[in-house]
Amino acid sequence: MGNILNILGTTPYLRPFLILISGLLLGWFFQSIVAKQLKKIAKRTKWKGDDLLVEGMGQTPILWFILLGIYISSFDIPFIDGYSELARQMVVVIFIISIAIVISRVAVLSIHFYARKQTGALQSTSMFGILTKLTIYILAALVIMQTLGISILPLLTALGVGGLAVALALQDTLSNLFAGLHIIATHKFRPGDFIELETGQSGIVQDISWRNTTIQTLANNFIIVPNAKVASDIVINYSGPQKEMSVLVPVCVAYDSDLERVEEVVVDEGRKILSTVEGAVCDFEPFIRYTEFGENGITLKVILRVKEYVSQYLITHRFIKALHARFKKEGIHIPFPQRDVHIHNKQN
Repeated sequence: MGNILNILGTTPYLRPFLILISGLLLGWFFQSIVAKQLKKIAKRTKWKGDDLLVEGMGQTPILWFILLGIYISSFDIPFIDGYSELARQMVVVIFIISIAIVISRVAVLSIHFYARKQTGALQSTSMFGILTKLTIYILAALVIMQTLGISILPLLTALGVGGLAVALALQDTLSNLFAGLHIIATHKFRPGDFIELETGQSGIVQDISWRNTTIQTLANNFIIVPNAKVASDIVINYSGPQKEMSVLVPVCVAYDSDLERVEEVVVDEGRKILSTVEGAVCDFEPFIRYTEFGENGITLKVILRVKEYVSQYLITHRFIKALHARFKKEGIHIPFPQRDVHIHNKQN
């Protein structure tokens, strides 16, 4: 034992080297064994918070143990005697940054989890995640400045004086930011909803960021609209208050048709379609309403029910094909456009 102490005393770099290696080994041990056990324990608990905490930590504990080894060994490394305090400050700064990263990860994961729990679908509103990260990183920067002995009071004073100028310079950005917050808070629409803008453009909302709302069209293209524009325009939300919606299919039959028989045939075909085609509400009872005496025949509308907006296209497609075949079989005629022309003889 005495020989080991003598070796450590006569070899100035051996002890800090062993401390660094010990920190690395402890980090590897924690990540390989302890972290895996913590994951298993977290999965067995009903509370989701521990799962989010373990996931948010990731590989960071290895860095923490290495930083601990560097911090302790800085007291014994001879060539940095004049810089030992600076080295320890840098270690603390890196540690604070890593803590901020872990907290931001856990916070964003928690936001996504509770948003998914509330709506039943993943809320991809990146705005909350960005604002949360920005807040945490600003606080971390203030803590780092305080740790390095930099007074934050002059900085806060300067920010207060320059706040008006910044607000004027970022007027459009801030208006979009608050418009996005208003959209999310009022549930005007949310990611996953199918909406139609005042311009006639429509699609599925993919994201509401701090500046833009991203909409994916049925043609698989993106429409990027400023939040302020969306908030001020008239928007039709086809997914609210629920995603189920009625589909009205216009039909026209000849004037000499038996309207009672037409209703029976149309409703029967509607039942078949709703019970067999994917995306239809199978327990919905279809019905028709005659609407007018048209120029060529009697018009009616068939009311069907689909689970979501995009399902209406397949339902309508299948229904028209089936109804056309059934009309031919039943002898029910779909009238063509026609005009009665009367010719008068001037001599008479």
